[in-house]
Amino acid sequence: MALYITDECINCDVCEPECPNDAISEGEEIYVIDPQLCTECVGHYDEPQCQQVCPVDCIPHDPSHVESKTQLQDKYERIMAAQA
Repeated sequence: MALYITDECINCDVCEPECPNDAISEGEEIYVIDPQLCTECVGHYDEPQCQQVCPVDCIPHDPSHVESKTQLQDKYERIMAAQA
Protein backbone atom coordinates (compact mmCIF):
# COMPACT_ATOMS: atom_id res chain seq x y z
CA MET A 1 0.00 0.00 0.00
CA ALA A 2 1.29 3.42 -0.80
CA LEU A 3 1.84 6.05 1.83
CA TYR A 4 0.45 9.58 1.97
CA ILE A 5 1.23 12.76 3.85
CA THR A 6 -1.45 14.24 6.08
CA ASP A 7 -2.17 17.92 6.61
CA GLU A 8 -0.16 17.69 9.84
CA CYS A 9 2.94 18.07 7.63
CA ILE A 10 5.14 20.96 8.76
CA ASN A 11 7.08 21.18 5.47
CA CYS A 12 10.36 20.39 7.19
CA ASP A 13 11.88 19.05 3.94
CA VAL A 14 13.37 15.88 5.47
CA CYS A 15 11.20 13.28 3.72
CA GLU A 16 11.72 14.27 0.08
CA PRO A 17 15.46 13.48 -0.18
CA GLU A 18 14.97 10.17 1.65
CA CYS A 19 12.63 8.71 -0.99
CA PRO A 20 14.58 6.37 -3.29
CA ASN A 21 11.81 6.44 -5.93
CA ASP A 22 11.37 10.23 -6.06
CA ALA A 23 7.73 9.71 -5.07
CA ILE A 24 7.68 12.70 -2.71
CA SER A 25 7.41 16.24 -4.01
CA GLU A 26 6.28 19.66 -2.86
CA GLY A 27 2.55 20.13 -3.19
CA GLU A 28 0.64 23.38 -3.09
CA GLU A 29 0.59 23.48 0.71
CA ILE A 30 2.36 20.33 1.95
CA TYR A 31 4.52 17.59 0.53
CA VAL A 32 2.70 14.88 -1.43
CA ILE A 33 3.45 11.27 -2.33
CA ASP A 34 2.76 9.89 -5.82
CA PRO A 35 1.11 6.49 -5.21
CA GLN A 36 2.32 5.32 -8.63
CA LEU A 37 5.92 5.68 -7.45
CA CYS A 38 5.61 4.80 -3.75
CA THR A 39 6.75 1.26 -2.95
CA GLU A 40 7.08 1.87 0.80
CA CYS A 41 10.80 1.49 0.06
CA VAL A 42 10.33 -2.19 -0.87
CA GLY A 43 13.35 -3.15 -2.93
CA HIS A 44 15.48 -0.47 -1.27
CA TYR A 45 15.02 -0.67 2.51
CA ASP A 46 13.24 -2.75 5.13
CA GLU A 47 11.12 0.20 6.27
CA PRO A 48 9.74 3.33 4.60
CA GLN A 49 12.47 5.94 5.02
CA CYS A 50 10.09 8.90 4.97
CA GLN A 51 8.25 7.50 7.99
CA GLN A 52 11.56 7.00 9.79
CA VAL A 53 12.65 10.64 9.41
CA CYS A 54 9.29 12.41 9.77
CA PRO A 55 9.37 14.40 13.03
CA VAL A 56 5.57 14.72 13.29
CA ASP A 57 4.56 11.18 12.26
CA CYS A 58 2.27 12.38 9.46
CA ILE A 59 2.94 9.66 6.84
CA PRO A 60 0.48 6.78 7.30
CA HIS A 61 -0.55 4.03 4.91
CA ASP A 62 -2.99 5.17 2.25
CA PRO A 63 -6.18 3.09 2.56
CA SER A 64 -7.18 4.07 -0.98
CA HIS A 65 -4.02 2.45 -2.43
CA VAL A 66 -3.82 -0.99 -0.83
CA GLU A 67 -1.00 -3.16 -2.20
CA SER A 68 0.63 -6.38 -1.02
CA LYS A 69 4.39 -6.79 -0.57
CA THR A 70 4.41 -8.72 -3.86
CA GLN A 71 2.63 -5.88 -5.67
CA LEU A 72 5.04 -3.35 -4.16
CA GLN A 73 8.00 -5.49 -5.27
CA ASP A 74 6.54 -5.69 -8.79
CA LYS A 75 6.08 -1.91 -8.84
CA TYR A 76 9.68 -1.45 -7.66
CA GLU A 77 10.93 -3.69 -10.49
CA ARG A 78 8.89 -1.74 -13.08
CA ILE A 79 10.25 1.57 -11.78
CA MET A 80 13.83 0.30 -11.86
CA ALA A 81 13.40 -1.09 -15.40
CA ALA A 82 12.02 2.26 -16.60
CA GLN A 83 15.04 4.06 -15.16
CA ALA A 84 17.54 1.72 -16.83
